[in-house]
Amino acid sequence: MAVESLDLKNMKGIEQDNSLVEFQEILKEAVNILNYPPQVFEFLKKPMRFLEVSIPVRMDNGQTEIFQGYRAQHNDASGPTKGGIRFHPDVTPDEVKALAGWMSLKCGITDLPYGGAKGGIICDPRKMSLDELERLSRGYVRAVSQLVGPTKDIPAPDMYTNSQIMAWMLDEYDHIREFDSPGFITGKPLALGGSKGRETATSKGVLYTLQMVCELKKMKLKDTRVIIQGFGNVGSYLAQYLYEIGAKVIGIGDMLGGVYDENGLDIPFLLENRDSFGIVSNRFTSSITNQDLLEKECDILIPAAISGVINKYNASQLNCGIIIEAANGPTTKEALKILDDQQILVVPDILANSGGVIVSYFEWCQNNQGYYWTEEIVDERLKEKMTESFLKVYHTSNRFGVNMKIAAYIEGIQKLAEASRLRGWLKY
Repeated sequence: MAVESLDLKNMKGIEQDNSLVEFQEILKEAVNILNYPPQVFEFLKKPMRFLEVSIPVRMDNGQTEIFQGYRAQHNDASGPTKGGIRFHPDVTPDEVKALAGWMSLKCGITDLPYGGAKGGIICDPRKMSLDELERLSRGYVRAVSQLVGPTKDIPAPDMYTNSQIMAWMLDEYDHIREFDSPGFITGKPLALGGSKGRETATSKGVLYTLQMVCELKKMKLKDTRVIIQGFGNVGSYLAQYLYEIGAKVIGIGDMLGGVYDENGLDIPFLLENRDSFGIVSNRFTSSITNQDLLEKECDILIPAAISGVINKYNASQLNCGIIIEAANGPTTKEALKILDDQQILVVPDILANSGGVIVSYFEWCQNNQGYYWTEEIVDERLKEKMTESFLKVYHTSNRFGVNMKIAAYIEGIQKLAEASRLRGWLKY
């Protein structure tokens, strides 16, 4: 099973997950910069709806195990909510709530007619059979079916979920509703109404962002040294694209460690030899720790795994000029202050990794129209959206004199607040 992200929580210095607190603190700062009244922050600091479900699943050994699942719908003022479903042993309610909020901001920044949502199930898919994963996937849809749908809340893949899991979920939803509804879920296989370019969308979005940063910095991407932490779906495709362009990928991390070569890694070899969970470092006796990998000198560092890997304990040890956040929340607020002082440019996650939700939107449009686009059209429209969004955040950063993280929050909040005001939910 191909995965969307990796588990690196064995890294020294990673703090207990506080994604929701991080989201709320930066949200409050951005709301204050915009001079919005306190009610705006109070309304946006947590989801409008949060559902916790218990999912009974018959395991292959004949026993029934009860799994805990969640679905957060942050804000639907701009349209139906949208967001992935992750399968991971460390899923928490606060993490899901934060991710839903970040998704709302992404949709605001990229001007999509959505609000944010997120789902998760506490499980370890690495220890489950395909039959068990199918029963779990179908059980989750049954549990949340009253709150989701193509005009209400549209799920998608996320950490440790993929197109096959989306196909099972689609089939279960169709059985419940008794009609074919391809727009219920995105990230589907092409044969079931998926979009060309969806699997690579997040990586392509990061690449387009990186190209724009290099233009601003007057750097040649093919001459840069890049380290990517995370070799799942996003990290592996990104490494492939950078290798093909001619950039020197000198470091790759996975859940067990890192692989490093100052002269550049053989990316095709790594792609050929990684396992289905993106692990490749165990094939090298010279592998290093993920912490050591983060601190290696490079031009561009791309965390593409989990949240909190760049924090107050290691931020001052980084030896890079640019950080592109391909993961969700990889840099803590405390670390961001240190990086600002060191004049390290951080391109935030809610901008850099928004390619996934953009092409999910394209897939939803194609499902609703019954007309499907070529991969060239998808890529062209993705690049257009990413370029517009990047320039918008960059100019906001300059206008308000803030870093790009806060600027991205400012851009995302404005659409949410205005839509909520126009509906009469907020008065200011």
